[in-house]
Amino acid sequence: MGLLAGLTGTMGSGKSTTASMLKKMGAFIIDADAICKDLVLPDRPAWNEIVQTFGKEILQVDEQTIDRGKLAHIIFNDKEKKKQLETILHPRVIAEEMKMAEQIFKDHPEAIVIVEAALLIESGNDQKMDKVIVVACDEEQSIQRAMKRSSLSRDDAISRIQNQMPQAEKIKHADYILRNNGNQDELKLNVQALFSELKTLT
Repeated sequence: MGLLAGLTGTMGSGKSTTASMLKKMGAFIIDADAICKDLVLPDRPAWNEIVQTFGKEILQVDEQTIDRGKLAHIIFNDKEKKKQLETILHPRVIAEEMKMAEQIFKDHPEAIVIVEAALLIESGNDQKMDKVIVVACDEEQSIQRAMKRSSLSRDDAISRIQNQMPQAEKIKHADYILRNNGNQDELKLNVQALFSELKTLT
């Protein structure tokens, strides 16, 4: 019997680094952000709905590709618009994740499948998981990592982090909390311990 686990954390927590480590240890990773990118490609159903909702000004000069930067700027400054986008994307992303997980379990019945998703809890998808893992770190570290990774100003990084569900709230939904306040070697030790624990559940 395999295991389906959700992996989440606020921006800059180290969620993607954790997913990468888990993959090297043998877990199968389903990346919600990659699914999102695919769903908003030109002429996909989500693309049509997003352009109808937000207007053609969110498109790049080719008038086809959605400018993710422009869209992010809109939704991070307007909670109602953010909700509209999530209503369009969440059900489609979750359906695709479940389809991918089903195929993995069909091919590898004992697999540990990790759904890496920033909005795992906000979308309600945590309810479909056997276990929920939250990567957590100090707020200042989140800000510094977000600035470095996404080339954001400090104000923008803070704004985006504050726009997400607070870390303390995410932790309430966690079966496992991965602390990531140190360096990558320390995180790797924590991830290895977690992966060993998950293997006992399959």
